Amino acid sequence: MDFSLTDEQQDFVAAVRDFCARECGTPEQRKRLTEGHTVLHSAEIYSKMAELGWLGVTIDEAWGGSGGGMLDACLFMEETSRGLAPIGGYATTLIVAGAVARFGSDEQKREILGGIAAGSVEAIAMTEPEAGSDVGSLTTSAERVDGGLVLNGQKVFCSNAHISDHVLIVCRTSRGESKHEGLSMIFIPTDHPRMEIKPIDTLGGRETNHLYLSDCEAPAEALLGELDQAWTQLMAGLNVERLILAATMLGFGWRALDDALAYVKQRRQFGKPIGSFQALQHRLADLATELEAARLMTHWVATKVDEAPDTMLPREASMVKLFVTETAQKAALEGMQMMGGYGYSSEYDMERLVRQTLVSTIYGGTSEIQRNIIAKTLGL
Repeated sequence: MDFSLTDEQQDFVAAVRDFCARECGTPEQRKRLTEGHTVLHSAEIYSKMAELGWLGVTIDEAWGGSGGGMLDACLFMEETSRGLAPIGGYATTLIVAGAVARFGSDEQKREILGGIAAGSVEAIAMTEPEAGSDVGSLTTSAERVDGGLVLNGQKVFCSNAHISDHVLIVCRTSRGESKHEGLSMIFIPTDHPRMEIKPIDTLGGRETNHLYLSDCEAPAEALLGELDQAWTQLMAGLNVERLILAATMLGFGWRALDDALAYVKQRRQFGKPIGSFQALQHRLADLATELEAARLMTHWVATKVDEAPDTMLPREASMVKLFVTETAQKAALEGMQMMGGYGYSSEYDMERLVRQTLVSTIYGGTSEIQRNIIAKTLGL
């Protein structure tokens, strides 16, 4: 299997890397763009990337994109994360873009996909206070009324809702024999007066929210895909969702290694650089090896998605999400340990890399859920 990048892809990677170095390459730039490291998304940076055509990399040219594939998107996410570009809204936006591309009407594609290519942020809401890993047990409801739908319920941990144009709400429209029957996906604009968005303070900064829907009306055309078929639609997108999260964390893992290497080469103790001590050399060698393996796995799964976009890849998608997020988390924690007190200090990026990678083994399906899925594919 050939994992070499085309000349065009290599140029794309170089362009993204150069942009990040120029626009957010210094601590001072990143502090300003993130309001003192309290927000994870900069509208300023995002707008510049939209002008370059990068946000529509996977969107069909008919809807304002460049018609690239998931490997191209993964290269973009790896480099922007490695370059610490504050575009935290991109991952959920890309997840929504995939759902609209697969199931949206032409009008939805024109509005949502066209908006994404131009710089809009989108969010998706699945988790509820009593429905996390068990999505099928959600209770947020949508009743058909006068040709439209009325939603009631509560969502939690909805990433980027506060900066999005719409939230794609996964809700229950009917009940069947299985808890996975009767689910639907409905777009609600974030300025809807009957949907309240309340931010949640977290270890990673301002990125996730509570949603409260109270008699929230939506027109029939807000339905994405078919009524009562959201479970099938969600399953069709899980491959890509988990790949997106993996590619994002892959970049953070590389950045943790980059920063750790720079530190151990400069920091001196006992008369010489601490990077000369074999104990640290071996740990860094292991991290470099594991990150290269994580990159190969990410590119492998992305290539499989591009080769057969409609093929379900539960085993591969769970493997890449599990392995890459745990590797990135390990890289950040090891980096903090090697940097000692400086790694724990907010003066350095390592402290933020730890916070961002810690949650990656929870959202998008916990590591435990990924292991359950892999085990099932092994006949267990």
